[in-house]
Amino acid sequence: MSAVLNPTVKKIGFLSFGHWTPSPRSAVQSASDALQQSIELAVAAEEVGVDGAYFRVHHFARQLASPFPLLAAIGARTSRIEIGTGVIDMRYENPLYMAEDAGAADLISGGRLQLGISRGSPEQVIRGYEYFGHYPAAGATDADMAREHTARFLEVLSGEGFAEPNPKPMFPNPPGLLRVEPHSPGLRDRIWWGAGTRSSAEWVGQQGMHLMSSTLLTEDTGVPFHQLQAEQIDMFRKAWQAAGHEREPRVSVSRSIFPIVNDFDRQLFGREKGSSDQVGHLDDGLARFGKTYAGEPDQLVRDLAQDEAIAAADTLLLTVPNQLGVEYNTHILDSLVRYVAPELGWR
Repeated sequence: MSAVLNPTVKKIGFLSFGHWTPSPRSAVQSASDALQQSIELAVAAEEVGVDGAYFRVHHFARQLASPFPLLAAIGARTSRIEIGTGVIDMRYENPLYMAEDAGAADLISGGRLQLGISRGSPEQVIRGYEYFGHYPAAGATDADMAREHTARFLEVLSGEGFAEPNPKPMFPNPPGLLRVEPHSPGLRDRIWWGAGTRSSAEWVGQQGMHLMSSTLLTEDTGVPFHQLQAEQIDMFRKAWQAAGHEREPRVSVSRSIFPIVNDFDRQLFGREKGSSDQVGHLDDGLARFGKTYAGEPDQLVRDLAQDEAIAAADTLLLTVPNQLGVEYNTHILDSLVRYVAPELGWR
């Protein structure tokens, strides 16, 4: 394995898909519940020492969809925790309007946004981005369109003026070409790309975005998931260095980790102790899904110490079962920070 390993995970966050369903078995039965509990979980996570609150974005689904009001609300209720997405589907986005929303949310939070963006995953509807008014150019794919939107978004985040001012404006303009406002300095340096393959990770490094890698890779070489992901991280870092970016690159990996410290934990996740990687088909190709880690803290410490991708990353995002409610998810996060992270040198 050629990856450069970092023995210390510097930051631990959670990643919520924000599911809600009108079922008596769910603690999150409405969109209002999902939004309010997401804010509450971020506040509680900060209190127990977690470093990041991240949220998945899905359209046409009973999940979180419009991230910036949520991120701004969390920013106003917290003071330290990083606030991000994992990921925003750029096929659906108007880059200029997104830059305005992101700038406002980042300023409200005091510069704590860490925005994960990407092409997105298979969606609930066919070509859903077309309902949002976005169509790939002739001869281009939806992935091409996502990268085009991304390029424009990054360009706008630079803060350079580009719009010709009205010679007779309603209010006085500053001199020169105008930019979208509000502008948040530094936000461009806190954009991540969710990459599902090794080749896309190389592209991310070339573009100067940080790498976000989930529990799914849309390729398979036969090696364990964590080794394939570590190879992806290594290729990203080499591409970043070759591109000559002066900033320090960051890498996050997502994992499902459930410390079992009481009988209720055991009831919910005891059967996951024997979890293993899975290989399946996604988008007409092979995909490898990472295993779930569940067990008593001492066993988790032994298992996680062997995960080469976690060792190579600086940020670990824990996927949380948000429909179990704020109190239980806070318990999961607290158990990992309290019983597992210190033994691995992460705290």
